[in-house]
Amino acid sequence: MAARGSALVLAGALLLAGCTEADDQPSQPSAAPAPATPSSSSASSAPTTPSPGASGRDLALSQPVEDSVYPDMGDPGVDALHYDLTLDWDPGSRTLTGREVLTFRAADTAETVRLDLGPDLEVKQVRAGGEEVAHEHTGKDLVVALPVERDERYRLRIDYAGTPRPTEAPSTRLDMEALGWHTTPDGETWTMQEPYGAHTWYAVNDQPADKALYDFTVTVPSPWVGVANGELTSRTEADGLTTTTWHLAEPASSYLVTLATGELEMTEASSASGVPLTYWTPVDEPRWLRRVQRTGAALDWLEERLGPYPFDTAGVVVVDSESGMETQTLITLGDTAYTTSMPVLVHELAHHWYGNQVSPADWRDVWMNEGMAMYLQGVWEAEAAGIPVADQMDRWAVWEPQMRAEAGPPAAYDPQAFGEGNIYYGPALMWHEVRGQVGDAAFWDMARAWPAARDNANATREDYLAWVEERLGTDLDALTDAWLLDESSPLRD
Repeated sequence: MAARGSALVLAGALLLAGCTEADDQPSQPSAAPAPATPSSSSASSAPTTPSPGASGRDLALSQPVEDSVYPDMGDPGVDALHYDLTLDWDPGSRTLTGREVLTFRAADTAETVRLDLGPDLEVKQVRAGGEEVAHEHTGKDLVVALPVERDERYRLRIDYAGTPRPTEAPSTRLDMEALGWHTTPDGETWTMQEPYGAHTWYAVNDQPADKALYDFTVTVPSPWVGVANGELTSRTEADGLTTTTWHLAEPASSYLVTLATGELEMTEASSASGVPLTYWTPVDEPRWLRRVQRTGAALDWLEERLGPYPFDTAGVVVVDSESGMETQTLITLGDTAYTTSMPVLVHELAHHWYGNQVSPADWRDVWMNEGMAMYLQGVWEAEAAGIPVADQMDRWAVWEPQMRAEAGPPAAYDPQAFGEGNIYYGPALMWHEVRGQVGDAAFWDMARAWPAARDNANATREDYLAWVEERLGTDLDALTDAWLLDESSPLRD
């Protein structure tokens, strides 16, 4: 997610020092049923990291945990493996009709299965093993009366419909007051849902520790089109409706899923290394296409530093928002000069290594995503402006104490101040200190190696920092503890 918190009183020249287009300058940032028959499972436990050579749905094996920051979201007893979502959107009646088939592994033996689903969506029926299963839907909790046994696999079919509405965000940022499904006055829709919000439009284990595979079938009135993550596998038109199907080949946390509907134009391209690029932009606003076509250049720059792009496809969908989100393979960007700027493209693409390829197991460690993405953005800005990276860090360091004071230390932040500047700038400065201590070659080797070391998996802070220290061959405990956990900003070298 791009940094736009209320703590960020930085001027445009500070945030976007390397921009070459006038309209890249941002506005002032604001800061008792029959049980299903389980399929057999050869797995005796769920690894945090998929085993080498894992394929099919085993690629999505996770070990969910109760989130320490938002414990009401998600259920550590559910390990979602695959979501097959068939979604029909009627913009006239503002009705979403969904049929979801969820394949999951039971992480624990239990009498019921709990998922997150927005209260505005009415569940018509839940089926498992060919039989209807009783359920209760109170608030955002969908509880299915299905006894499950640890490590066995099950399949649920959930039919639902309603008018989705976003949920309040735990943040003071003006560009993310609400999470999940948004509907424009014209009935077009888009989603952004970090740290949670996917449950506003489908039944989900809405926590970062649970990564799953996805397939989407989206139907809307023509000439509108539905856009989602992954590869577009078909597009058909019949009886005044357009149906698209999408396949996400590698697992994603729920906050990295995207869906948009509207009159969007598709433009195809490729990066210098041959990554297929697709841009979905409003048909009547060609300027957004011109701006996001720089995605290839941003990807080229990142591949020089982080290695090959970790997914099969990349692209951007431009929506009626003021924020930007690193949704997996298809970045969701608001239609503003800031959110379509080159620094934001670099930042959100960097997340495909840091945040998407390897994701935090707990929202306390969102800094693991944002710190390196922000540092890479800073390096790009410095290079574009022709200044030393140290000068860019000096500029950011002026404001970092204020951000820390307002929202807390990056790794112990106020839960009602999610996504504020503290999780971006302090960890970015920390990484620059590490780089200065170990040297460029060792630092960039570490930065490049980490995402591949935890490909398609989750990690904890302890796992991450222990790996970094081993890779660099040095003790960083004092430095990282100070930058991540101290109430006051550390002194810089």
